[in-house]
Amino acid sequence: MSDDRQDEAKQAARQAALDYHEFPKPGKLEIRATKPLANGRDLARAYSPGVAEACLEIKADPATASRYTSKGNLVAVISNGTAVLGLGNIGALASKPVMEGKAVLFKKFANIDCFDIEVNEPDPVKLADIVCALEPSFGAVNLEDIKAPDCFIVEKLCRERMNIPVFHDDQHGTAIVVGAAATNAMIVAGKSFADIKVVSTGGGAAGIACLEMLVKLGVKRENVWLCDLEGLVYKGRTAQMTPQKEAFAQGDKAATLADVIRGADLFLGLSGPGVLTPPMVETMAPNPIIFALANPTPEILPDEARKVAPGAIIATGRSDFPNQVNNVLCFPFIFRGALDVGATTINDEMELACIEGIAALARATTSAEAAAAYRGETLSFGPDYLIPKPFDPRLIGVVASAVAKAAMETGVATRPLEDLDAYKRKLDGSVFKSALLMRPVFEASKMATRRIVFAEGEDERVLRAANAMLEETTDLPILIGRPEVVEARCERAGLPIRPGRDFHLVNPENDHRYRDYWGTYHELMARRGVTPDTARAVMRTNTTAIGAIMVHREEADSLICGTFGQFNWHLGYVRQILARGGLHPVAALSLMILEDGPLFVADTHVHSEPSPQQIMETVIGAARHVRRFGITPKIALCTQSQFGNMDNASARRMRDALELLDQREPDFAYEGEMNLDAALDQSIRDRLLPGSRYEGAANVLVFASSEVASGVRNILKVKAGGLEVGPILMGMGNRAHVVTPAITARGLLNMSAIAGTPVAHYG
Repeated sequence: MSDDRQDEAKQAARQAALDYHEFPKPGKLEIRATKPLANGRDLARAYSPGVAEACLEIKADPATASRYTSKGNLVAVISNGTAVLGLGNIGALASKPVMEGKAVLFKKFANIDCFDIEVNEPDPVKLADIVCALEPSFGAVNLEDIKAPDCFIVEKLCRERMNIPVFHDDQHGTAIVVGAAATNAMIVAGKSFADIKVVSTGGGAAGIACLEMLVKLGVKRENVWLCDLEGLVYKGRTAQMTPQKEAFAQGDKAATLADVIRGADLFLGLSGPGVLTPPMVETMAPNPIIFALANPTPEILPDEARKVAPGAIIATGRSDFPNQVNNVLCFPFIFRGALDVGATTINDEMELACIEGIAALARATTSAEAAAAYRGETLSFGPDYLIPKPFDPRLIGVVASAVAKAAMETGVATRPLEDLDAYKRKLDGSVFKSALLMRPVFEASKMATRRIVFAEGEDERVLRAANAMLEETTDLPILIGRPEVVEARCERAGLPIRPGRDFHLVNPENDHRYRDYWGTYHELMARRGVTPDTARAVMRTNTTAIGAIMVHREEADSLICGTFGQFNWHLGYVRQILARGGLHPVAALSLMILEDGPLFVADTHVHSEPSPQQIMETVIGAARHVRRFGITPKIALCTQSQFGNMDNASARRMRDALELLDQREPDFAYEGEMNLDAALDQSIRDRLLPGSRYEGAANVLVFASSEVASGVRNILKVKAGGLEVGPILMGMGNRAHVVTPAITARGLLNMSAIAGTPVAHYG
């Protein structure tokens, strides 16, 4: 690229960043109320006189501040702007975009609220006084971008005087993520902390904190060699020395980085570009570990290091290279755990628990969500994957719960948790929206081991779902696909599972049961125009039909299909093969998980314009399924008509369905026919029909047209951010479910749990 093109690209990137900060409104934060303020009653509770009650409770017991105010979930991000990123001492005001960004990360990754506070105070003691005076407002303090050695002074004073966690992320956040990466690098390299030689460049806050952390992990202090701009930090040196550097002084004479790097196992760079040269790398121990963390240009580029040391294990601070050491892997989650137990500090044990949690996640199978966020990257534990990615949704559950546990065990938790497992499930539920709602279904599915056959076994989403099934359930996945394709895609996705060892694989091109399968299919379909030749062709090419035949022959208990293709095409083969013995597709039910709770929608796919009998069956089936999720059904029969005010076809079908339901006298609440707004708003319903059959909002919407039901479902997904579980195919005795191409790996896992529940639990 020419210099002019490069300049244009840089200018475009700069303008894009400025526009991001300016539009549609300046800055990256805003404040929103968490309580309604719609009338005089709300005002009297939010402010005078009602607010006095909360004030008096807190005066009587200060610990109740976390019950009646946001203090327990509020962090202050505080800086004086003396060491901002790689920009240096740019001042408090200029640091504000960074502090706002830090607050956004807290909210995004851990749902922690933040105020960014930029303070014009260069004196560390006075700055500490200011921070300490803010203690009543916050549950914790994140110190940020304060130059060394002032940052050590500020943090020490604040920790001594404050009874809430104070955490300088530039020090401890970096140290924790480095510690996690180093822990796994030791495993990959076959080395141990106790035996390695460490050479570090950079004697600032982050560098010193990382070295202290490595010592806590087992590195011997006498095996650590620290260099800065003056060269080796040695005993008796006077230039550019601090007490923190003095703790790592080695020898009694001057030396250069090139002098001390020889034989080093681990290089830790928190300094500047080009500090480590290829000739230096050549003198390091075999398979050296190189953490070149200077930003934006590391101490040595990975390609340069690998030219002279092909076996090098390398991490940087950049996102465009593997193993990015990014503090966002740590700080949101260590604060989450600390806040949730009311910790008075963040101690060594909590930091070490954070390290182990992060490191263990990288060694585990990569989540489907992380793989989707980093499509194209190989996320399998090894030299290029030492630590998880920031968008791995498992981080909050694993790391925050480990931190909370350590806080309780070390006695710094003022609000200990009674059930740590329940806490972790709650955290997982905050990122996996379906987790809490699906829990009763997963529990029920554990009562029996069922064989679930996936028609599209070569799809990566199916492979990830199968892996998750083996980790989280007792069910057994069966996949239909070509062995070489499935094997290659497991390898590419970094999944440990393999066909034949971890799950059964049916090869449509060559399976010893092929003769039996096409024979069975022909027997079922011989009088529906299917010849033996057609049956043979179908059993070679149609994986949905193969899966359905397996269920029919009782070689599997349930079929999941539809990750590509058209719903009704798959449903046709399910009908042909499995709709027998009183079973027939009743309707497709989708659970939409919304911000204000769950909402079920039917029939989204099966019947274009269902008859009154079919609508009645849909309502009864929906009630059964809704109860599986631990929810009491309140079902609205929705159409254009409001309680008889129209006489069109859909209104008549809904009224007839209502009469059929009344004759059955079911044991759940239902009402209709009505518009959506009446179904979801009792005040509207009361004006139209006082004393209707249920109170509050409906949680199940049944429509007179699949076109309308599907449209509502898609609007809820796209515009309301709804997460879909389903569609659940009702009426087939749990022998088959047809999903849609938009389904995710977690969606398939959820469907496997639904398919894995014995039919006696819901019919």
